[in-house]
Amino acid sequence: MQRRSRGINTGLILLLSQIFHVGVNNIPPVTLATLAVNIWFFLSPLKPLLGSCLSVETCYQQKDWQRLLLSPFHHADDWHLYFNMASMLWKGINLERRLGSKWFAYVIVTFSLLTGVVYLLLEFALAEFMNEPVFRRNCAVGFSGVLFALKVLNNHYCPGGFANVLGFPVPNRFACWAELVAIHFISPGTSFTGHLAGILVGLMYTLGPLKKIMEMCAGNFPSPVHYPGQQYYFNSSGYSRYQDYYPHGMPGYSEEVPRDYDAYTAGLSEEEQLERALRASLWDRGQVSV
Repeated sequence: MQRRSRGINTGLILLLSQIFHVGVNNIPPVTLATLAVNIWFFLSPLKPLLGSCLSVETCYQQKDWQRLLLSPFHHADDWHLYFNMASMLWKGINLERRLGSKWFAYVIVTFSLLTGVVYLLLEFALAEFMNEPVFRRNCAVGFSGVLFALKVLNNHYCPGGFANVLGFPVPNRFACWAELVAIHFISPGTSFTGHLAGILVGLMYTLGPLKKIMEMCAGNFPSPVHYPGQQYYFNSSGYSRYQDYYPHGMPGYSEEVPRDYDAYTAGLSEEEQLERALRASLWDRGQVSV
């Protein structure tokens, strides 16, 4: 199975325009590196999609465990890349400034690996309990599972407010579940299990033992720091913003903290980007779950 060719990668162009609109210097380093790695692998994939997608059959039965590393950073097409990385841009700026770059990098790596493991366990359980071998062969690629985990983490830190999911206001604490259903209502070819795995990993961090285990294994670099100068508030869309009272910005960042998240998304909210990307992808759907 090969990546679909569009001729002009509209999604990639739109993503790059958003990155330059925000300004490369205004994007924290780990977020910027994550965007760069995903774009690089889209332009120069290490393997074709069939060689990088994640499934029980390829990983467990064929012992091809490198797919746990490859699958999050490969995307089926330019719109798949656009939606995931536009979401990563907003979440990354928000979370990396809160957690610090070292801990955020640790979170990204841990979530990337663990989301793949949970996905395999869910698919294996479905295959066993439902006696359906097709679940062993379901093959998924893309960063969206990790993004669902990051969304749980972001909503944990910013529990108030509402998110607009396909025109319906949803409390932030339920937004992940609403988006999980909404995505598969609009585009049923996506990987429900992959997205669910991300939510479960996020809950393992916020409500379960994962954060404590990560802190025990962290070694010499510090755990997340809450800067006392920040005060979070919420707009009507449920997006968290903050004001800082440091006269020269937050420690570790020389640039002024942006106040308007519209600048990060060319005027589109995260939910509007979701709807645009999914509707566009309906015109050119592939075979690989995303």
